[in-house]
Amino acid sequence: MSKAASIGVTGLAVMGRNLARNLARTGHTVALHNRSPERVRDLVDQFGHEGEFVPTETAKEFVAALERPRKIVIMVKAGAATDAVIEEFAPLLDNGDVIVDAGNAHFADTRRREADLRERGLHFVGTGVSGGEEGALHGPSIMPGGSAESYASLGPLLESISAHVGGEPCCTHIGADGAGHFVKMVHNGIEYADMQLIAEAFDLLRGALGYSPAQIAEVFRGWNSGRLDSYLIEITAEVLAHTDAATGAPFVDIVADQAEQKGTGRWTVQIGLDLGVPISGIAEAVFARSLSGHADLRAAAGDLAGPKASLLSGAEAERFAADVEQALYASKVVAYAQGFNQIQAGGAEYGWDLDLGAIASIWRGGCIIRAKFLDDIRSAYAAEPTLPTLLTSGTFRSAVEDGQDAWRSVVSTATRLGIPAPGFSTSLSYYDALRAKRLPAALVQGQRDFFGAHTYRRTDRPGSFHTEWAAEGRPEHPA
Repeated sequence: MSKAASIGVTGLAVMGRNLARNLARTGHTVALHNRSPERVRDLVDQFGHEGEFVPTETAKEFVAALERPRKIVIMVKAGAATDAVIEEFAPLLDNGDVIVDAGNAHFADTRRREADLRERGLHFVGTGVSGGEEGALHGPSIMPGGSAESYASLGPLLESISAHVGGEPCCTHIGADGAGHFVKMVHNGIEYADMQLIAEAFDLLRGALGYSPAQIAEVFRGWNSGRLDSYLIEITAEVLAHTDAATGAPFVDIVADQAEQKGTGRWTVQIGLDLGVPISGIAEAVFARSLSGHADLRAAAGDLAGPKASLLSGAEAERFAADVEQALYASKVVAYAQGFNQIQAGGAEYGWDLDLGAIASIWRGGCIIRAKFLDDIRSAYAAEPTLPTLLTSGTFRSAVEDGQDAWRSVVSTATRLGIPAPGFSTSLSYYDALRAKRLPAALVQGQRDFFGAHTYRRTDRPGSFHTEWAAEGRPEHPA
């Protein structure tokens, strides 16, 4: 008889297969299940030597192969498919068993599922997993939600397969019910912004300086040895240096300039609006992808006039390249600041006790946005857990203030040359709005009161007020 499995994985597409292999490689006995049994057999045939697997063909056989309390990881498409798998296995489980959804589910669905299964005596753990296919195999960043009780039994196992930085696992209990999937959603929103900013930096170096992709790859390699050290900067250099085998052209030039998306960035923006959190840099990155995909619209507007300007050269070009590095760093700080503000707001709205420093810590390895300055973010929240924004933290405040002239120069140069830089410019506008002593929102409130009697507040006394605009000369009165 096969050894009882400590955990089971159902759904053996690439992510599920790699996660199962990671578990087995780390010393866990893993039960395998898939709607198509061929995938189970294929995994065992190809990778059975990597550890102990228990192949199964039916749901009952799968559940029977697990030690108690049973732990089942679901790796299927988000939405109806996840609900279907839950309903297939839940009736076969006993009180205290754990179902883990490690896909990219919407956190609201996770909250619903967790409440339903809790009523049925089962633990449901919505778990964010970042790192893609390679991360799933070699060590991802893992963001589990659910109850503290479920993490007591599940946590050590997940920590063992996560990435590790400085001996610390890139996995921690995020919070109750849907907290894990919420934090993973925001992670992906930051990822959208980070990628857009890097792409704009490439476009600026090419459009303003005439650098080739290979030259820009070397610039990025240089940046990656300093404060911009990150996975995304590293792979950007590799992509830009790559030559297409079929044509001999730079790889980036033979790829259609229409970016796709799977929805988590869009969810981040939608929830940001629901929470009233200004995540304009993240939103701009999502809209930039959307605009890139409107090929017909872009073709129709392709002959619109732009500025007549020449490339920068000599010392001016060298200075501009250095300025782009500063603008990229400052804009990235804004993206992370906005993301962590959204996490703070989500915690307050949904009753989660979220440790922002711990979240920064588990993003240092395994995940797509892993970066050197996440150590600084962790330190910032360790020093001040209620920090209102990363932009006021000592390290980041100094860097952004010192780099703001370069940041402004890059945005103005982009405008002068007609190079779109929505991420850089929106991030700078956010920074300026935060530091403004007074915003034009006062006029907006006056307009709202004029056309809709929506009232306004005053700076000199408390209360809500309304002005009788149609009766000229009549005094305002409290509403």
